Amino acid sequence: MTVKPYAIEKVRGILALCFNEQQRRDLKESRYDELTHAQSLLKAHKAIKAGLEKFFDKHNDILSMALKEAEEFDGYSLVFSTLRLPKDQMVRLYFDKDLVEKAFRSLKGIATLRPIRHWLYNRVIAHVFICYLAYLLLSLLKVRLQKVHMSPQEALRELDTMYKVYLRDPKKGFKISRVVTLTKKQETILKAVNKKLLACSG
Repeated sequence: MTVKPYAIEKVRGILALCFNEQQRRDLKESRYDELTHAQSLLKAHKAIKAGLEKFFDKHNDILSMALKEAEEFDGYSLVFSTLRLPKDQMVRLYFDKDLVEKAFRSLKGIATLRPIRHWLYNRVIAHVFICYLAYLLLSLLKVRLQKVHMSPQEALRELDTMYKVYLRDPKKGFKISRVVTLTKKQETILKAVNKKLLACSG
């Protein structure tokens, strides 16, 4: 990893050049599989994914020069940070970026949000806000659960069986609510998120 002072317009920070051998191999294998599949489609006179045409000659053979150019920067990443962080911490934070990518899967899964085709401006803004808020809550939950080594998805699945019973007698004005008995794992989750939640469940 190589770092140097750098500025983007008026924002000053540190630019780091990183190389990940595993990522390089994964990209190479993925590209090879994609080109092999595209080649079989071409030979069958079928359409291929846009952008892959440059890798083939008129005989549908793979152009080694085009492939070499595509592989040139595989595994390399540039990281820009406005904070002066130790190299190992900068790398760890960067490669934790998959949290953002996994967020979309979380929103589709745990948060049960689906793509919605809104046309009115206010509805688009509202939908984006809900998605952002859902991801924010998942991110905060992840931070709170670090000490118990549990993912937000695992915690939410565990809490899915938790429910609260409400009893009310309108004639006597009597009402009571109780959370069903928690499992040890549920107690651990609530304690990690906020100890006050355990008091509320009593």
